[in-house]
Amino acid sequence: MTKTQWYIGAPNAVVLCMNTLDGDEVAGLLYHSYSTEPTAFDTMEEMTLQMEMLYDALQFPHPATNKRSFAPEAKETAPRKERKRIMSDEELLSRHGDIGTFIVRVQHRQNSSWQGRITWMERDQTLSFRSTWEMIKLIESALDTVSHQENTTEISWDTAE
Repeated sequence: MTKTQWYIGAPNAVVLCMNTLDGDEVAGLLYHSYSTEPTAFDTMEEMTLQMEMLYDALQFPHPATNKRSFAPEAKETAPRKERKRIMSDEELLSRHGDIGTFIVRVQHRQNSSWQGRITWMERDQTLSFRSTWEMIKLIESALDTVSHQENTTEISWDTAE
């Protein structure tokens, strides 16, 4: 198989290695260039939270919506520290999940959501997503295909443009 869609292409790109699917819950590992150790997650919610924390730490992509809180305002945040890449793109791309692997490149954080591109490595297929929800639905659709479950999501790799 040619791997034409296998690239990192962004400082905030992550590789999602999906390892188990139990009903609607998926667990796996998240890899990025700034750590040799993966970040484990047990739910899609935990996965997106870990990704959001990475983007906040990198301050990239910059969120278009400020966080709101009823708590007293914190002091000014420290200036952005350059993070040093520890893992090469080749090392990142060598990581694979037991039931699915995805490269996620979030290009924008607008309207309190994410917009970007996702590559399903097993199919060497890349699609754009317009929201975090749409990205999650694409992952679920791919895993449903792999596990041969009935696909009830409207968004899928076969119907998306």
